[in-house]
Amino acid sequence: MAVNQKLLDILVCPKCKGDLILTENQDGLICNSCRLKYLIKDDIPIMLIDEAVPLDKEESA
Repeated sequence: MAVNQKLLDILVCPKCKGDLILTENQDGLICNSCRLKYLIKDDIPIMLIDEAVPLDKEESA
């Protein structure tokens, strides 16, 4: 089961309140402004700034 589209539509980056983009393999949400990836585990987005993964320069969506 994938993350609910209605939930994805209302989620924003907890750090900058910017838009998030679902990764191609649907394992995370990317904030291009903050250069962070919020992982999705068991179909639940982990929206904690401390748990976000910094993006490498070539990983931007």
